[in-house]
Amino acid sequence: MLEELSIRNYALIDNLSISFGGGLTILTGETGAGKSIIVGALSFLLGAKVGADVIRSGCEEASVSAVISTAPSNAEVRAWLASRDIETEEGVIIVRRTIKSSGRSSIYVQNLPLSRADLCELMSLLFDLHGQHDHESLLRRDVHRRCLDRFAGLEERADQFNGIFLDLAEKKKALEFSVNSEKDRDARIELLSYAVDEITKAAPKPGEARELEAEAQRLASFEKLSQQAAAAAALFDDDLSVLNLARRTRAALDAVSALDAEGLSGIAKRMDDLYYEAEDLAEELRSYREGLSYEPGRLEDVEERMGLLFRLKKKYSGKAAAEGLSDEDAVLAYKDQAEQEIEALSQTEENREKLKGGIAALERDIAGRAAELSAGRNEAAARLGAQINGILQKLGMPKARFAVNIQSKGKGPGGNLICGPWGADDVEFLFSANAGEPLKELSRIASGGELSRVMLAIKTVLTGGTADPLETLVFDEIDTGIGGEVALAVGEYLKKIGEFKQIFCITHLASIAVRADHHIRVEKKEGGGRTQTVVTPLSTEDRRKEIARMLAGDSAGGAALAHADDLLSKYGTRRGISGD
Repeated sequence: MLEELSIRNYALIDNLSISFGGGLTILTGETGAGKSIIVGALSFLLGAKVGADVIRSGCEEASVSAVISTAPSNAEVRAWLASRDIETEEGVIIVRRTIKSSGRSSIYVQNLPLSRADLCELMSLLFDLHGQHDHESLLRRDVHRRCLDRFAGLEERADQFNGIFLDLAEKKKALEFSVNSEKDRDARIELLSYAVDEITKAAPKPGEARELEAEAQRLASFEKLSQQAAAAAALFDDDLSVLNLARRTRAALDAVSALDAEGLSGIAKRMDDLYYEAEDLAEELRSYREGLSYEPGRLEDVEERMGLLFRLKKKYSGKAAAEGLSDEDAVLAYKDQAEQEIEALSQTEENREKLKGGIAALERDIAGRAAELSAGRNEAAARLGAQINGILQKLGMPKARFAVNIQSKGKGPGGNLICGPWGADDVEFLFSANAGEPLKELSRIASGGELSRVMLAIKTVLTGGTADPLETLVFDEIDTGIGGEVALAVGEYLKKIGEFKQIFCITHLASIAVRADHHIRVEKKEGGGRTQTVVTPLSTEDRRKEIARMLAGDSAGGAALAHADDLLSKYGTRRGISGD
């Protein structure tokens, strides 16, 4: 449900922010007041393509944002958000879209960037806008099938069918790959076996390349290391060496420290530390020098081993190394994967037979389920068409005909039903607005107002909208070409759906406006030399005057006010959007 809508610098709107409640919200106002601008801003938020020309003159950027609460029962929305790691706060999401004068648009949901395609997908699960063709779900055949299945109580069975169909498709794909790759299987096994054998013989150890590199550097610098170690050790060997001088100084300090303990004890202690440190250094240097050795041919062996490890790394470590493994670990990981693939390829024939058996079982299951779905859809199609036609007559379309056309996808060479992801049927809504005209696709012959009334009829038939997960419906142009009793009927059906859904309706007819749970007036105002569109939630008295204006063009006339009072008492609520 749309809880808050904020619009900034969009067309004639400077800065608008408004809160909404559930039920039926009516927007009214003079022609040209800006009602279509609000619908356009909402369309922009739902993902419509727009240009920089929608930005208010003199501004660099336009933005539309919304606070939207999602019902716990709307599993599709919850699953969509979860699949993209988008978390809600108690089911509430914040959606924001901006467009700059450069034409660049940015979209955020919970402050996470989103593409326009993703925005359209998300908002199609929450909103349905009727009157402008950009967002009318009624024009999509997949929606036709879902509506029929909801009406027939087949949604759960259709979902089960879809799951089995996708499983069958995966198994067929696996079988096809297995058959097509049989020629390459032996060559692949041979290639992998060679790699496993090469790595096994080389037996690389984690960290080995680094150790070899250090050893190679020592061997290459042996002469220099030996000379410098000897020179360093000499500092500790003769009479004037660091060690002997430290020993003499230490003895001298020991001899006199008793004469001035306070002044020399600290110095003597530090000299002891220096002596022992020098002694340790001398021992370590002697050990290092004695440990230096040069084995003829060792450098050549080390460099050859390093070359082998480098070749293994270059051939086998690519993908695993990219995942952060060391060179040797990456090569060993490739060996493990190769061994697993060899095992899998060696079992191809056995797996192929299992796949064939599984596919045959699924095809039998699919055929039975498809037949059941087709029978249920065909039985429900006539009832759905009859009920919608009955409502369309009351909505001022007595000559209109609505029908649900179900076409079988046919049969394959083996006589089995050809199935798609949702069964063996193609479902499409057909419509004719005038007597003598053939039934055709809705998108080809229905106007905005006609489409709105057809959707109104469908939503009414679907148990008042309770079976439909869409939470918010927007109707524009629904009152085109109607009046009198028909307008009253349209208002009645809007009110009925408003018991289950959040409904927004833009209308010029008072007989529809009186049904509102919340009434908003849209108007133009001038200030500071500029024109802007503003919206005002109407109180009880203001609403009464607005209904009178819609009836007679005069919000203060006694006859118009009396007529407004009569309509409100018969059909409406006197509560304004603020609930005074």
